[in-house]
Amino acid sequence: MNEKEFSIILSSGESLHTEFKSWKKAGSMRERIKLAVDELVAFANAKGGTVYFGVEDDGTVTGCEKYDTQSIIEVIYDKTRPSLFVEIEKISYQGMIVLALKVEADGKTYGTTDGRFLKRLGKNSKPFFPDEMSHHFYREQIPDFSSKIVMESTFEDINLLEVYSLKEKLKIRDPKSTLPALEDMAFLRDLGLIKEIDNVERLTVAGLLFVGKQNSISRLLPQAEVIYLHYSAENLEEYDLRLDLQQPIVNVLDRLTEKIQNDNKILNIQVGLFRLEVEDFSEKVFQEALLNALSHRDYESMGAVYVKHYPDKVVIENPGGFLDGITERNIITHPSAPRNKLIAETLQHLKYVQRTGQGVDIIFREMISMGKPYPEYQVFSDAVSLTLRSAVEDVSFVKFIVNEQEKNQIFLSLAELMIMRYLSENKRIKLSEAKDLTQISLENTRKALTNLVNMHLIESVGKEYMLTARVYEAVKNDLQYTRDKGVRYIKAKEMILEYLEHNESITNAAIQELCGFSKQQARTTIDKMRKEKLIILVGKGTRSCYQRIIYENK
Repeated sequence: MNEKEFSIILSSGESLHTEFKSWKKAGSMRERIKLAVDELVAFANAKGGTVYFGVEDDGTVTGCEKYDTQSIIEVIYDKTRPSLFVEIEKISYQGMIVLALKVEADGKTYGTTDGRFLKRLGKNSKPFFPDEMSHHFYREQIPDFSSKIVMESTFEDINLLEVYSLKEKLKIRDPKSTLPALEDMAFLRDLGLIKEIDNVERLTVAGLLFVGKQNSISRLLPQAEVIYLHYSAENLEEYDLRLDLQQPIVNVLDRLTEKIQNDNKILNIQVGLFRLEVEDFSEKVFQEALLNALSHRDYESMGAVYVKHYPDKVVIENPGGFLDGITERNIITHPSAPRNKLIAETLQHLKYVQRTGQGVDIIFREMISMGKPYPEYQVFSDAVSLTLRSAVEDVSFVKFIVNEQEKNQIFLSLAELMIMRYLSENKRIKLSEAKDLTQISLENTRKALTNLVNMHLIESVGKEYMLTARVYEAVKNDLQYTRDKGVRYIKAKEMILEYLEHNESITNAAIQELCGFSKQQARTTIDKMRKEKLIILVGKGTRSCYQRIIYENK
């Protein structure tokens, strides 16, 4: 790397792939090695990166001296597990030497020999916790069952009409796709649905589930069954219709979607000049939920997937618990780790899902924006149940969100929608509560709250957030808004007066800290208390403060 190329790196600063470390400020070679090991492990557990020794945090080059590159490589190798292979480049810059230590990411999880695990997050390295590692371990160590070869299968088990149907559907879903133009076997080979073993074309498990004949699925993978049960309002204990489906995945999807749609009722919501039709069960939500179940179910378990259709809810139960690290508290944002990767990838190639993975965020977004209850996950050691309810709980919220996005040509993120929905049902929310609710990082939670403040949908109230008056007018009522603001002032006034019982005076800054207010909110509170003749201004400028007015009895 020449000076010009290195200058660009220096001017760009630290990043996801770049870390600067001072050689001179480190007290010893032992300390330098420790710093290098930590950062390189973090890079290896993320997307790879380079540690530049001899550069200060601000990008100033101070250089390295008295080093042995071979020794550095060997010590880093010895102090990491699995052992890290590091490339070192000496960069000459303005008469000084910078050592560039580079490591690639290979999908493995790395740690130090003393048991520390880190991962690069933006410009910093953070602890890498076990629940985050689990999907890496699963992807690396556990084979994909859906990509296994069904050795008993032959060409005779392939339903060529199903192959034709998939091609025709893909032409509609993605007119630009070149897959439908392929010859049938090439089409299946490209998708990984068949593989040649001993000069015989054999189906993979995924291939059997997409293009296998019905009797072949029943014979070769009998547990690949979806059972649909329908319950009437008159009898919620015993089903009045049952379907046992051992058919290709897309057939099952089409058949059950039709069943759900046939019973759907529609709620018309007037939004401005047009009517919004809200179905009991959105086709998008139901299909996403069913495809998730079929992608994530444990096909080595002999249990079937159950779809239980009640008048007010749909319950989807599938064999196989959540993978390690996934819980109800992180299911929206946990990194994608499909149990059956080839099935998930095939659904993506056929444009039935937008991407491989869970798609849980799509389900949450649709349900929340339509004013319906949150999806309910119930997790067992060997199964997962998902409940989707039909009721629209908050029509005013639906109207407001649809109108706001349409009028201002904005698209609220899932996190922003979740915060708005929470505040439409609850008065306040704290940053920490918003983080837990949205399942995203603290930084991204703060960003979502700031976006909503900038859109004038919420406002900060000390260390909490609440809906603005305009939103209250749409989804609540102005009396409730006024009462909430009044309660906030009363509490702040009580806190300030109590403080002045034990202290001679209080400053604007102290009020901000005491009440969790912004500078302007503290000013508004002070002005009200002065008008009520509770406090008086003492001093001027930076020395100004406020004292309590004492009224003596005459």
